[in-house]
Amino acid sequence: MSAHQPARPVAPEEARIAAKPALRRFHQASWDEKLIFELGAEGERGILVPAPDPEVTAAVGDGADLVPAALRRTAPPALPQLGQQQVLRHYLRLSQENLGADLNVDVGQGTCTMKYSPKVNDTFVRDPRVAALHPRQDESTAQGVLEIIHRLEGLLKEISGMDRVSLQPGAGSAAIYTNVAMIRAYFADRGELEQRDEIITTLFSHPSNAACAKTAGFKVITLHPDADGYPDIDALKAAVGPRTAALLITNPEDTGIYNPRIEEFVRIVHEAGGLCAYDQANANGILGITRAREAGFDLCHFNLHKTFSTPHACGGPAAGACGVTEALAPYLPRPTVEYDAEDDRYWIDDDRPRSVGKMRPFYGVVPNLVRAYAWIMSMGAEGLRETAETAVLNNNYLLHKVRQIKGVSVPYAEGRQRVEQVRYSWEELHADTGIHSEQIGIRAADFGTHYWTSHHPYVVPEPMTLEPTESYSRADLDEYAAILEEVAREAYEDPETVRTAPHRSTVHRIRPEALDDPEVWAVTWRAYRRKVLGE
Repeated sequence: MSAHQPARPVAPEEARIAAKPALRRFHQASWDEKLIFELGAEGERGILVPAPDPEVTAAVGDGADLVPAALRRTAPPALPQLGQQQVLRHYLRLSQENLGADLNVDVGQGTCTMKYSPKVNDTFVRDPRVAALHPRQDESTAQGVLEIIHRLEGLLKEISGMDRVSLQPGAGSAAIYTNVAMIRAYFADRGELEQRDEIITTLFSHPSNAACAKTAGFKVITLHPDADGYPDIDALKAAVGPRTAALLITNPEDTGIYNPRIEEFVRIVHEAGGLCAYDQANANGILGITRAREAGFDLCHFNLHKTFSTPHACGGPAAGACGVTEALAPYLPRPTVEYDAEDDRYWIDDDRPRSVGKMRPFYGVVPNLVRAYAWIMSMGAEGLRETAETAVLNNNYLLHKVRQIKGVSVPYAEGRQRVEQVRYSWEELHADTGIHSEQIGIRAADFGTHYWTSHHPYVVPEPMTLEPTESYSRADLDEYAAILEEVAREAYEDPETVRTAPHRSTVHRIRPEALDDPEVWAVTWRAYRRKVLGE
């Protein structure tokens, strides 16, 4: 600032923020960047693709005969044409408009376990011995990565207590579907599939359990919680019977409440001849403390991109892991990675006649399997338990801070602690001010953070789901709670500021009705040009 320029007046809001050390000034870049298809010009190039080697040309010509006529393009694809600098500028601008686990205090993505993913693990993934692998190369040339996959399976067997593990599923929902497929195959082998056509789950288990069961052809029975928020055991007893194929249950549930009668739930289903699958997507608070095997489960699954620190990467690629008892091992997806001790080699077993088949191509999302293996090995058994203890401590510290904010309540299990997350309610604040939970979350973006509300439908009114993992310090949690307290104060004293947010962020408001109207969905450039640009 020039000595001749007057100082800019300090806005009342900025003065208030400055007076609170826990609140930081934040203003996010907003570039109004076009889609990459709208950038560039005809003839611009970022790289000149080299011509084929003469040996290749001599062997196959231009390659046209290798592609069936019906699959050949009649014209080149309409790809963007840009130079390297334009591409770099485009994606750097978009990156400046993002929030994420490496940028902000990301405890607001409840149920997603947003923890720090050590950057040293990325160096392993970028190593040519991983990055340059091709899934079709001979197994004798991929012994290193097959050893990592086999060893990771062994670690997850120990963590879960299961007898075998598959790392083929590409995400948590894919792992749940894999478990349901194995349940279906198990009862088909026993001649009971036509009779056992029902799967039981709970209202606060992950919705993917019900969705995957329905997709696999089962009727879904959903148990509602009792007055204290626990899965209702009397409702389970009424629902279970000769038609029961399985119980799919998350524990702790998405409320952060742990079901202390889980062994009894499993016993009731087993007595009726059903199987039990443990959705361990919320395992971050129970690592090294309790295992699926000791609770009696037949199957379980983990989300490696949650509990085991591999990045979420804006929705993918993720990585799932399915664990099963010996009775269900024949149904695991194929291929499996086996070890021949006599020849000291790892090999791929694709001859599994009772397998449910492939859940995705090849062996799983290998980069994330390498990251998960590195994270577990760096932590060790004691570190895994400390992870859980710290996550629970952080969660209950934040619970203590947040429940003091005006307008917040903590439904269910009154006065009791939660495990690794909490589903709060802004119902009182909404009744007092008319401000919705979604609006508070959007206003939080003006302070450089955010939160997720809940799965739909909203059983907890005006929900907010927070999950502070072991990655966050006390100062981080204090800052996050201070942001919520400030936005709640605004909702009571200046609701229009909250209602019209965001003011300093690139987060924009969407028309929610568009989410339910396929006619306006535009997931390709051609669809965007037709539906949005009107071409």
